[in-house]
Amino acid sequence: MSVKSTAAKPRTPRTGTGTRGGAKRRGGTGEPQLVQLLTPEGERVQHSEYSIDLSPDELRGLYRDMVLTRRFDAEATSLQRQGELGLWASLLGQEAAQIGSGRATRPDDYVFPTYREHGVAWCRGVDPANLLGMFRGVNHGGWDPNENNFHLYTIVIGSQTLHATGYAMGAAMDGTDSAVIAYFGDGASSQGDVAEAFTFAAVYNAPVVFFCQNNQWAISEPTEKQTRVPIYQRSAGFGFPGVRVDGNDVLAVLAVTKAALEHARSGQGPMLVEAFTYRMGAHTTSDDPTRYRLDEEREQWERKDPILRLRTYLEKEGLADEAYLAGIEAESEALGKRVREAVRTMPDPDTMAIFENVYADGHALVDEERAQFAEYLATFEEGH
Repeated sequence: MSVKSTAAKPRTPRTGTGTRGGAKRRGGTGEPQLVQLLTPEGERVQHSEYSIDLSPDELRGLYRDMVLTRRFDAEATSLQRQGELGLWASLLGQEAAQIGSGRATRPDDYVFPTYREHGVAWCRGVDPANLLGMFRGVNHGGWDPNENNFHLYTIVIGSQTLHATGYAMGAAMDGTDSAVIAYFGDGASSQGDVAEAFTFAAVYNAPVVFFCQNNQWAISEPTEKQTRVPIYQRSAGFGFPGVRVDGNDVLAVLAVTKAALEHARSGQGPMLVEAFTYRMGAHTTSDDPTRYRLDEEREQWERKDPILRLRTYLEKEGLADEAYLAGIEAESEALGKRVREAVRTMPDPDTMAIFENVYADGHALVDEERAQFAEYLATFEEGH
């Protein structure tokens, strides 16, 4: 796999109608163009600043990643509906943004996710079943962050950008050439934590890539209520470059993220990537998107489906036949079955464990609450 990009060269942010990353405004629309290498119709196109050459195996690998991730996500949603999980945040529609960026990282890079980066977790080698333990309430994450350089899921909106910036500053002080990538959504871009992370990263020239998955909706708030300018342009105010990429184009996301990580690791400081995509499902399983968005909007984005466009390209180029596609489908069904069985056989946690490790030396109030809860549980054992 080879990537060619001039994105790592430092530049002065442009003003006026021009935008960085070759994203000049379209005449009359006011919307900047996206970095795109694969159209929704499955046609390869060129970009003046970003290009990537992938082998047939690498292209098929990206397709496999997206299909298996979508199948796992669908299984998790079904498990929540069946009462096996307390909550689930679906990534449906965002597979290209996550797989493309996840595959752009090196093993020694460090990833700070939100709670929706299931595809990135897949790329980092985290067992999908481990992701479900937290949503089932049987653990606090279920994996060692340092084993895969993939931090535990962060529920607090935007805080992981600060964690990532601090880690990146430390990596720079250690003299390593690894980079850090922090994921967040369009809604999180309104959080003060994100602005503070941008400030520290810029001032200390931290090797961090801020990867914003702009899926158009922060729960029920549209992007236009989050910002008056495209999100990627907001980095210019902090003194570092930003670029908007077609978040449903896995090839473009891979090329742009790879270039952004090289920009960071080469000592040129942070970079902001805005993956322009769409959340096809609900914000979480407790949300009903039909109450705040139109079916027509979803239908428009269905025509930009990231998996379908790569499949179309593979078929056009003779890189994937029916036998291969059927094999991937069978593998995805086996994955769904495995995680379903894993969830249903997870042991329940110790019911009293919630009171442990609250205070290092114990606490009278916690002791009182523990005793009350134990007394409450005993009523069930006695058949009351």
